[in-house]
Amino acid sequence: MSRTTAPSTRNYPRVIAVGAALLMTAGAAGVAVASGDDSARSASHAEAQAKPQAKPREAAALTGSAKMYRKTTEDVTFTFDAHLAAKDNRDPSKATGTFRFVHLEKPGGKGGWAKGRIDCLMTGGKVATASGIITDTNLKEIKGGRVGFTVHDQGKKDRVGYSWAAVGRPDGTKKLPKCTSSAPHEKVRQGTGDFQVVPWKVPYPTN
Repeated sequence: MSRTTAPSTRNYPRVIAVGAALLMTAGAAGVAVASGDDSARSASHAEAQAKPQAKPREAAALTGSAKMYRKTTEDVTFTFDAHLAAKDNRDPSKATGTFRFVHLEKPGGKGGWAKGRIDCLMTGGKVATASGIITDTNLKEIKGGRVGFTVHDQGKKDRVGYSWAAVGRPDGTKKLPKCTSSAPHEKVRQGTGDFQVVPWKVPYPTN
Protein backbone atom coordinates (compact mmCIF):
# COMPACT_ATOMS: atom_id res chain seq x y z
CA MET A 1 0.00 0.00 0.00
CA SER A 2 1.46 3.18 -1.12
CA ARG A 3 1.99 5.82 1.44
CA THR A 4 0.43 9.16 0.85
CA THR A 5 2.90 11.91 1.34
CA ALA A 6 1.47 14.71 3.45
CA PRO A 7 2.36 18.23 2.42
CA SER A 8 5.18 19.69 4.37
CA THR A 9 4.18 22.18 6.99
CA ARG A 10 7.60 23.66 7.29
CA ASN A 11 6.86 26.43 4.72
CA TYR A 12 3.42 27.46 6.15
CA PRO A 13 4.69 30.41 8.19
CA ARG A 14 6.57 31.81 5.18
CA VAL A 15 3.59 31.38 2.84
CA ILE A 16 1.25 33.03 5.30
CA ALA A 17 3.68 35.90 5.80
CA VAL A 18 4.06 36.46 2.04
CA GLY A 19 0.31 36.25 1.53
CA ALA A 20 -0.31 38.74 4.29
CA ALA A 21 2.29 41.07 2.83
CA LEU A 22 0.64 40.86 -0.60
CA LEU A 23 -2.77 41.58 0.88
CA MET A 24 -1.42 44.54 2.80
CA THR A 25 0.28 45.87 -0.34
CA ALA A 26 -2.87 45.43 -2.41
CA GLY A 27 -4.92 47.09 0.30
CA ALA A 28 -2.55 50.03 0.50
CA ALA A 29 -2.58 50.38 -3.27
CA GLY A 30 -6.37 50.31 -3.24
CA VAL A 31 -6.45 53.01 -0.60
CA ALA A 32 -3.93 55.03 -2.56
CA VAL A 33 -5.99 54.72 -5.76
CA ALA A 34 -9.16 55.61 -3.91
CA SER A 35 -7.45 58.56 -2.26
CA GLY A 36 -6.14 59.66 -5.65
CA ASP A 37 -9.63 59.50 -7.14
CA ASP A 38 -11.04 61.45 -4.22
CA SER A 39 -8.28 64.05 -4.52
CA ALA A 40 -8.91 64.39 -8.24
CA ARG A 41 -12.63 64.78 -7.68
CA SER A 42 -12.01 67.33 -4.91
CA ALA A 43 -9.58 69.25 -7.09
CA SER A 44 -12.03 69.28 -10.01
CA HIS A 45 -14.81 70.44 -7.71
CA ALA A 46 -12.60 73.16 -6.26
CA GLU A 47 -11.62 74.33 -9.75
CA ALA A 48 -15.25 74.41 -10.82
CA GLN A 49 -16.14 76.43 -7.75
CA ALA A 50 -13.21 78.80 -8.25
CA LYS A 51 -13.92 79.42 -11.96
CA PRO A 52 -15.81 82.73 -12.28
CA GLN A 53 -19.25 82.55 -13.85
CA ALA A 54 -19.56 84.34 -17.18
CA LYS A 55 -21.33 87.66 -16.75
CA PRO A 56 -24.10 88.55 -19.20
CA ARG A 57 -23.05 91.02 -21.91
CA GLU A 58 -24.29 94.53 -21.18
CA ALA A 59 -26.99 95.80 -23.50
CA ALA A 60 -25.02 98.83 -24.71
CA ALA A 61 -22.07 101.02 -23.78
CA LEU A 62 -20.16 104.17 -24.72
CA THR A 63 -16.75 104.65 -23.15
CA GLY A 64 -13.52 106.54 -23.77
CA SER A 65 -12.02 109.99 -23.96
CA ALA A 66 -10.53 112.10 -26.75
CA LYS A 67 -9.82 115.66 -27.89
CA MET A 68 -11.54 117.25 -30.86
CA TYR A 69 -9.66 118.32 -33.96
CA ARG A 70 -9.19 122.08 -34.19
CA LYS A 71 -7.18 124.36 -36.48
CA THR A 72 -7.05 126.93 -33.67
CA THR A 73 -5.46 126.65 -30.22
CA GLU A 74 -8.77 125.48 -28.73
CA ASP A 75 -8.57 122.45 -26.44
CA VAL A 76 -11.85 120.48 -26.47
CA THR A 77 -12.19 117.11 -24.71
CA PHE A 78 -15.12 114.70 -24.30
CA THR A 79 -15.14 111.78 -21.88
CA PHE A 80 -17.85 109.11 -21.54
CA ASP A 81 -18.47 106.15 -19.28
CA ALA A 82 -22.05 105.17 -20.13
CA HIS A 83 -23.62 101.73 -19.74
CA LEU A 84 -26.98 100.01 -20.21
CA ALA A 85 -27.24 96.80 -18.19
CA ALA A 86 -28.44 93.58 -19.79
CA LYS A 87 -31.51 93.53 -17.55
CA ASP A 88 -32.51 96.98 -18.86
CA ASN A 89 -32.22 96.09 -22.55
CA ARG A 90 -35.76 97.31 -23.27
CA ASP A 91 -35.38 100.65 -21.50
CA PRO A 92 -32.45 102.88 -22.65
CA SER A 93 -33.53 105.53 -20.13
CA LYS A 94 -32.18 103.27 -17.37
CA ALA A 95 -28.63 103.76 -18.57
CA THR A 96 -26.09 104.82 -15.96
CA GLY A 97 -22.65 106.38 -15.95
CA THR A 98 -20.96 109.73 -16.34
CA PHE A 99 -19.88 112.28 -18.94
CA ARG A 100 -17.53 115.23 -18.95
CA PHE A 101 -16.58 117.88 -21.48
CA VAL A 102 -14.02 120.69 -21.38
CA HIS A 103 -13.59 123.59 -23.81
CA LEU A 104 -10.54 125.79 -23.25
CA GLU A 105 -9.21 128.64 -25.38
CA LYS A 106 -5.84 126.86 -25.31
CA PRO A 107 -4.32 124.00 -23.31
CA GLY A 108 -4.30 125.09 -19.68
CA GLY A 109 -6.14 128.30 -20.58
CA LYS A 110 -9.53 129.74 -19.72
CA GLY A 111 -12.77 128.12 -20.71
CA GLY A 112 -15.78 126.10 -19.60
CA TRP A 113 -16.29 122.59 -18.31
CA ALA A 114 -19.15 120.41 -17.15
CA LYS A 115 -19.76 116.92 -15.91
CA GLY A 116 -22.84 114.94 -15.08
CA ARG A 117 -24.75 111.67 -14.95
CA ILE A 118 -25.98 109.70 -17.95
CA ASP A 119 -29.77 109.26 -18.16
CA CYS A 120 -30.17 107.61 -21.58
CA LEU A 121 -28.08 105.54 -23.98
CA MET A 122 -28.89 104.01 -27.36
CA THR A 123 -26.41 102.48 -29.79
CA GLY A 124 -26.76 101.12 -33.30
CA GLY A 125 -23.76 99.35 -34.74
CA LYS A 126 -20.87 101.65 -33.89
CA VAL A 127 -22.94 104.81 -33.38
CA ALA A 128 -24.04 105.86 -29.90
CA THR A 129 -26.42 108.57 -28.75
CA ALA A 130 -26.50 109.47 -25.07
CA SER A 131 -27.81 112.22 -22.86
CA GLY A 132 -27.32 113.29 -19.28
CA ILE A 133 -27.95 115.86 -16.60
CA ILE A 134 -25.20 118.37 -15.76
CA THR A 135 -24.41 118.04 -12.05
CA ASP A 136 -21.31 120.23 -11.80
CA THR A 137 -19.92 123.02 -13.99
CA ASN A 138 -18.27 126.42 -13.94
CA LEU A 139 -21.12 127.71 -16.13
CA LYS A 140 -23.86 128.23 -13.55
CA GLU A 141 -26.60 128.87 -16.12
CA ILE A 142 -26.44 125.32 -17.50
CA LYS A 143 -26.26 123.37 -14.23
CA GLY A 144 -29.17 120.96 -13.86
CA GLY A 145 -29.95 120.98 -17.58
CA ARG A 146 -29.80 118.08 -20.03
CA VAL A 147 -27.28 117.76 -22.86
CA GLY A 148 -26.92 115.11 -25.55
CA PHE A 149 -23.98 113.48 -27.33
CA THR A 150 -23.42 111.36 -30.43
CA VAL A 151 -20.31 109.27 -31.11
CA HIS A 152 -19.36 107.31 -34.23
CA ASP A 153 -16.74 104.74 -33.26
CA GLN A 154 -14.43 104.38 -36.27
CA GLY A 155 -11.33 103.01 -34.64
CA LYS A 156 -8.95 105.93 -34.22
CA LYS A 157 -10.90 108.19 -36.59
CA ASP A 158 -13.96 108.69 -34.40
CA ARG A 159 -16.48 111.50 -34.76
CA VAL A 160 -18.49 113.35 -32.10
CA GLY A 161 -21.67 115.45 -32.08
CA TYR A 162 -23.55 117.26 -29.31
CA SER A 163 -26.97 118.75 -28.75
CA TRP A 164 -25.82 122.37 -28.73
CA ALA A 165 -23.95 122.20 -32.05
CA ALA A 166 -26.44 124.53 -33.76
CA VAL A 167 -26.37 127.19 -31.03
CA GLY A 168 -22.64 127.35 -30.42
CA ARG A 169 -22.50 126.73 -26.67
CA PRO A 170 -24.10 124.34 -24.16
CA ASP A 171 -27.64 125.50 -23.43
CA GLY A 172 -28.34 122.81 -20.85
CA THR A 173 -32.07 123.05 -21.43
CA LYS A 174 -34.25 120.91 -19.21
CA LYS A 175 -36.70 120.48 -22.11
CA LEU A 176 -34.28 118.49 -24.25
CA PRO A 177 -35.69 114.94 -24.74
CA LYS A 178 -33.53 112.05 -23.62
CA CYS A 179 -31.04 110.57 -26.10
CA THR A 180 -31.27 113.61 -28.38
CA SER A 181 -28.19 115.03 -30.10
CA SER A 182 -26.74 116.21 -33.41
CA ALA A 183 -24.99 114.27 -36.15
CA PRO A 184 -21.38 113.33 -35.24
CA HIS A 185 -19.79 116.14 -37.23
CA GLU A 186 -16.57 116.73 -35.25
CA LYS A 187 -13.37 114.77 -35.82
CA VAL A 188 -11.22 113.37 -33.04
CA ARG A 189 -7.68 114.74 -33.02
CA GLN A 190 -5.40 111.85 -34.00
CA GLY A 191 -3.48 110.31 -31.13
CA THR A 192 -5.48 111.99 -28.35
CA GLY A 193 -7.80 109.14 -27.41
CA ASP A 194 -10.41 106.70 -28.60
CA PHE A 195 -14.10 105.88 -28.07
CA GLN A 196 -15.61 102.42 -27.80
CA VAL A 197 -19.25 101.63 -28.61
CA VAL A 198 -20.99 98.37 -27.68
CA PRO A 199 -23.90 97.80 -30.11
CA TRP A 200 -27.39 97.63 -28.65
CA LYS A 201 -29.28 94.41 -29.35
CA VAL A 202 -32.63 95.83 -30.32
CA PRO A 203 -35.50 93.84 -28.74
CA TYR A 204 -37.60 93.42 -31.90
CA PRO A 205 -41.19 92.18 -31.45
CA THR A 206 -41.60 88.46 -32.09
CA ASN A 207 -45.25 88.50 -33.16
